Amino acid sequence: MAAGPLFLGAAVVQGLARDGFDFTRNAISQLVLGESGWVQTVNFLLAGALLTAGAAGLRRVLGGDAGGTWGPALIGVFGVSFWAAAAFPADAGTGFPAGAPDSTVISGHGAAHMAAGMIGYLALCAAFVVLSRPLAARGHRGWAVASRLVPVAILAGFMASAASVLAFTAGAGLGLLWLTAVTARLTLTPGPPHTA
Repeated sequence: MAAGPLFLGAAVVQGLARDGFDFTRNAISQLVLGESGWVQTVNFLLAGALLTAGAAGLRRVLGGDAGGTWGPALIGVFGVSFWAAAAFPADAGTGFPAGAPDSTVISGHGAAHMAAGMIGYLALCAAFVVLSRPLAARGHRGWAVASRLVPVAILAGFMASAASVLAFTAGAGLGLLWLTAVTARLTLTPGPPHTA
């Protein structure tokens, strides 16, 4: 539950504090660059650890219920994608870090970073669809419907990233925060009664 708010909170603080970083031009992933980049690298690693631990905990909570296997497994993939994003940093560009050119040339590690993010967020979107079943089984029909719609908003944000990096950031942030909300709802609500 803590992974999304901690990751986003740390990124916002860094973005506001780092010289030359502009949320309207730069992706949060670029915070790994420059002298203080290690802070964002640790942020990626910590978020990945919290997400994978949370996936294991959610699996225990859901047990043999609908979505109890694939939902947590897909969240685990999402967590591992944060470790991959830390291992393969984003490329400099759009003026960050200070002195970087406005254009971005995609390197091998930059392409790996983008691929990790794409795989991770696709897994998260699939997890939301899968987790709509245990939400519905617990009587949270509105949450179940929203969990099928949120992936559309996330993917729309990603597709609009060519026009605005803010759209990408909003999509990514929505995914992290919705995961927090869904995890809290599932772990704090008893499951449906099992029939023998």
